[in-house]
Amino acid sequence: MNLAFVYLQAQAGGDYSFLIMMVAIFAIMYFFMIRPQNKKQKEIQNFRNNLSVGQEVITAGGIYGKVKEIEDNVIVLEIASGVKIRIDKNSIYANAAANQQTK
Repeated sequence: MNLAFVYLQAQAGGDYSFLIMMVAIFAIMYFFMIRPQNKKQKEIQNFRNNLSVGQEVITAGGIYGKVKEIEDNVIVLEIASGVKIRIDKNSIYANAAANQQTK
C-alpha cells in the first residue's frame, strides 16, 4: 500500500513532462528518420516515371543495363550486347551514369 501511494504521488507531478518528452521523441524521429526516407522514395519514384529509352540504369538486384523498351510496368533492359531481360519497373533503382560519376 505504501509503495503504491509513493508511486502515485511521483506520477502526479510529471504528467506534462512525460507528454512533452513523448512529443519531442516523435519530432526527432520524424525529422531524422521518416522525412528523409519519404524524400528518397519520392526521388526514386520520379526517376522511375521519367525513364527513357537508351538510359543506363541499375536494378535493385545490382544489374547494370540500358533501357531498350518501356511498357506499362515492364522494362526491357539490355545487359550485354544481344542479351535482353524483362523486369518490373519498380525494380529500377538508380541512374547508372549518375552513380558512376559520384565514385
